[in-house]
Amino acid sequence: MSKQATFGRYAEIPLSEMLPEQRDGYEAIMRDRGMCPGPYKIWVENPPLMRLMVPLGVYYRTESNLNDTEREIATLLIVAKWRAAYPLSEHEWIAESTSGYSKAAIPAEKVERMMIGLPVSFDDSRQQVVYEVSTAFINSRYVPKGLYQRAVEALGNNGVSDLASLLGYFSMVAFTLMFHDVPSEAEGMKR
Repeated sequence: MSKQATFGRYAEIPLSEMLPEQRDGYEAIMRDRGMCPGPYKIWVENPPLMRLMVPLGVYYRTESNLNDTEREIATLLIVAKWRAAYPLSEHEWIAESTSGYSKAAIPAEKVERMMIGLPVSFDDSRQQVVYEVSTAFINSRYVPKGLYQRAVEALGNNGVSDLASLLGYFSMVAFTLMFHDVPSEAEGMKR
């Protein structure tokens, strides 16, 4: 007998039915975020995966060499590439935010242009190189030598590594949510 879907096609596990390891993962994300957002609602069922993903998400927000705006530029571009409704909707408001969870403060017009694949330019050289490198990867293009050098100069080797792995991380987020057909603004189970 299959359970009733609560988050797209996915049937979330009620707290009362979680195994101790699943509850540990749930409590870890709650300590970090105060909520169990997006893909974590699904990943919580898999304790070994959750043990990897929670610290990775914390890293990007607290220790990454990329600031809020730079992370949101890359995130918007990659989730738009995959046409992932839920993370695109979530990161639209996060990218425009000026307080709370994010202080990215990207103008709405630029956010919209990135979401629909229109060109955007940034006055800040780091933001511009994040946009250009992300776009090169997303369009399945080779990163040319000049862009490579500008990226390393602007972001440093650690910043470039953070950018490349962030694009991979948000591809995992997008694929998880797309597989379960999670629509934009889905709320899921209240736990």
